[in-house]
Amino acid sequence: MFNPTRDQAREFLFDLWDKHRAASPLTALESMALAVILEHPEYHAVLEDRDRYLDRDWKPEGGEPNPFLHLQMHLAIEEQFSIDQPPGIRAAIEALALKLGSMHDARHVVLECLGEVIWQAQRNGTGFNNATYLDCIRESGTDPNLGTHPTFP
Repeated sequence: MFNPTRDQAREFLFDLWDKHRAASPLTALESMALAVILEHPEYHAVLEDRDRYLDRDWKPEGGEPNPFLHLQMHLAIEEQFSIDQPPGIRAAIEALALKLGSMHDARHVVLECLGEVIWQAQRNGTGFNNATYLDCIRESGTDPNLGTHPTFP
């Protein structure tokens, strides 16, 4: 999936959850995505109700995180980590995880940085800035308020 639509990205997660529940074999990407899903039991009920949630919109002003966006951003971070792209992200995430004592908490901080850099690129009409992204992750490692769940849905 290089440029999936919103519905295709959601269908991927729904189909994956169905495959998991049926104990069907998974591809490497599906295994990576399933690991992310399993770390988020709060979203399992959503993935079990395709008819209800496939077309649902989650708006920031509603205060409820978009589970599909959250899971897909986690998956993007997992892929970045696995291939160390942008270069240095693996070391930055590992250092953050060491500081926080949890890889999952570190990924949530990285998710916040990813969301911020994407938002800046969209707002400014520029490309994604790898240096800003890595700086955000590294600077987050010095934030005394780390360990709380980020506000970015």
